[in-house]
Amino acid sequence: MTRKIKWEDEYWLPLIQLYLRKPAGVKPMYSKGMVDLALELHIPPRTLYEKMFLLRRLATPRIERLWNNYGNNPQKLSKGVKLWRRMRGFNNPDDFYEGVEVNESWERDFKTIAGLEPLTPVMLILILDQYFRLTPVTMNADTPEVRQLAQRMKIPTATVVDVMKTYQYCDPYLNRQQPEPSPLLTACEEIWKRFVNDSAEKLASTASLLGQMF
Repeated sequence: MTRKIKWEDEYWLPLIQLYLRKPAGVKPMYSKGMVDLALELHIPPRTLYEKMFLLRRLATPRIERLWNNYGNNPQKLSKGVKLWRRMRGFNNPDDFYEGVEVNESWERDFKTIAGLEPLTPVMLILILDQYFRLTPVTMNADTPEVRQLAQRMKIPTATVVDVMKTYQYCDPYLNRQQPEPSPLLTACEEIWKRFVNDSAEKLASTASLLGQMF
């Protein structure tokens, strides 16, 4: 089963801290800070994004009290967050989920793929979006868009090229002969199948949101 999201009052403290990080305000849904906190809490970034809007509006008396206690006292807030992290699960938060099957589909997108480090499914999605904006002959290290995407994600340009060439084997319009099975081909096929039946606009919007991480 999928674990129901349970929001604890203590989660407001790291969320307030993230909100106050300069420039203060609601952070993009898939910004690095938002994703890092989401992974720590096992709560999807979209949920944190929605909670951050509640925080901005001081939507409940509880939020207003927390803001009055911590919003203008960064030192107190920092101590509160450090204490929360130290006490959370008595340094073993996974104990909270013992015996519960957790749906980590969204979390896997942000974690490195075994044997393909530092690639993540998110990176493969961004490369797939760029793949459809190029032609096979331009999927090389000399193409500015390829270099820029590699620099943005802080991975070698050659890696982006390798992924694009692997996507060519997934593309039925190119009719390329399948190579020997490999971890990269398996990972690319999984991402391809996730988006093959969607519109280009949906892939582009997804990539645009996920690109906030980089």
